[in-house]
Amino acid sequence: MITPEHARTLFSYDAWANRRMLEACAALSHEQFTRDLGSSFRSVRDTLAHIMGAQWLWLERFRGRSPALLPGGDQFGDLASLRARWAEFESELLSYVNGLSAADLERSFDYRDTKGNPHSNLLWQTLQHLANHGSYHRGQVTTLLRQLGAKAVSTDLIGFYRERAAQAAH
Repeated sequence: MITPEHARTLFSYDAWANRRMLEACAALSHEQFTRDLGSSFRSVRDTLAHIMGAQWLWLERFRGRSPALLPGGDQFGDLASLRARWAEFESELLSYVNGLSAADLERSFDYRDTKGNPHSNLLWQTLQHLANHGSYHRGQVTTLLRQLGAKAVSTDLIGFYRERAAQAAH
């Protein structure tokens, strides 16, 4: 079980890491951003769209809806359009997480996966899964950036804690 404070911290970290990753991707040309590199989701764009799309999908499930499809990378012509949508969505996700109580975290919720199969999971476990999922795919983006000769950025959790501590000290 996680506490509401832990959930808020976890998703503050997740948002911080996503913003750092998006900023690192700003150095890519459009061709690099969309180039098929043979990764799980082909390109940097498609991998980023998957991270955001999975977060959107889970938030919809938390709200009682079960979308059948994730948004695809082809919906975003460039990094700016992806970042704009992500900023809107990030605000929704953080607002949702910030409003959770301990009782909310302990509840289970029912949903259907993208194949229509029914599932029921505890909210706190799913939140941990969602944050971990983003970390996994940000690691893939780091590898793709290196393959493209671009500078990778650290999104380690300890870096988030160190940055927060430094800001609090000032």
